[in-house]
Amino acid sequence: MEKSNLGQFKEKMKERTKAFAHGCVKFTLELPSDYLGNHIKGQLIRSCTSTAANYRASCIAQSIPAVISKLSITIEEADECEFWLEFSIDENIGDKGKATELKREANEIASILIKSRQTLQEK
Repeated sequence: MEKSNLGQFKEKMKERTKAFAHGCVKFTLELPSDYLGNHIKGQLIRSCTSTAANYRASCIAQSIPAVISKLSITIEEADECEFWLEFSIDENIGDKGKATELKREANEIASILIKSRQTLQEK
């Protein structure tokens, strides 16, 4: 990938992961304030914001191994988001359509970053 294309990719992924985090936070605001709802809120907010923050950190990492490490954390956090969204669907709490849409986005983000990590590991 050319430098300018790489820069565009990084910026688009920064925006995409941040938009995903905002979407998840908005989703949690609609969850019930009972024990389970509050637990899912906390876990989902932590993992979705970590997805965005760790992706940003990967963009400024000083070495390929550091980038790979941050991408790995980002992938794990996106997968955790997918879990909590799926769990909310299973428990029938929150907007199922919104949870399904966010779950798909979490999966797509993780899939894209898995491919990026594989490409870096081949270098």
